[in-house]
Amino acid sequence: MNESYHPFKSEKAKGEYLAFYDEHAKLWPVPSKNKYIETSYGQTFVRISGPEDKSPLILLPGDTENSLSWMPQIKEFSEHYRTYAIDCIYDNGRSIYSRPLQEPRDFVNWLNELFDALNLKNNINLLGFSFGGWQTSIYAMAHPERLNKVILISPSATVMQPRLRYLIPAITAHFFPIHFITKKLVYWERKCLVKQGEAGRAIADKMTEEVVLAGKCFKKRKFVKPTVLTDDDLQKLKVPVLYLIGDKEVLYSPDKVEQRLNDVAPQINTITIPDASHDITHSQAEIVNKKILDFLKKE
Repeated sequence: MNESYHPFKSEKAKGEYLAFYDEHAKLWPVPSKNKYIETSYGQTFVRISGPEDKSPLILLPGDTENSLSWMPQIKEFSEHYRTYAIDCIYDNGRSIYSRPLQEPRDFVNWLNELFDALNLKNNINLLGFSFGGWQTSIYAMAHPERLNKVILISPSATVMQPRLRYLIPAITAHFFPIHFITKKLVYWERKCLVKQGEAGRAIADKMTEEVVLAGKCFKKRKFVKPTVLTDDDLQKLKVPVLYLIGDKEVLYSPDKVEQRLNDVAPQINTITIPDASHDITHSQAEIVNKKILDFLKKE
């Protein structure tokens, strides 16, 4: 990990990926201040937007994604909150890990150190999508005293184990991130977005291109398997929680997820969004943004 190009495979790979990343970052629709925050796990890249005097809203991206995945949300969110869009320390993006994250508690410790370094107190609004949603859930279990409100968007595991028919293509794409395999997975995960026509397909194609490029450029990292919370865990979530899921989610059955939450943890505000799969923040951005802001503003 002492190479100048870590966590990339080479200087050439680093240059190739960051050129792609920085070109994409030019589309960020609001002014931002970009910082590298030191933690014991390495440097975390944070994209900060919105008024300094507003409440903090942390945005955690999904697996293989980064801070730029929040472009459909960031303009509206940054009008009302001080937003912190994170490049996960152990994923694709500009963050640079100095030691591997090997188990769930590493993500909790990393986030806690990050929040301390950002001088965030105990009024944090924490929002995560997919793998970032799982990170959000385990952080909420460990440190509810630091959180104001929590939003989980189609979180990995957390409420239900992903279906085998999702895991097989996802694992295949993880080990063999070649174009046709990755595109097939992305188009299936984002099927509602793709059905929206040329603009939706362009977004899915850009996602495919980045995942394939990242697989080519980054060193392999150990994947930490997301966990499913027990009934007792879910019942102990006393921080106000909003759970959003698309009605055509492919990771697991949205009906079964909603049923479990209603039965076990009715205090969690669970909403199913129509015509959305694992693309919910893009395919139904307007609805999702409104649901989240309404939840955050509610006393």
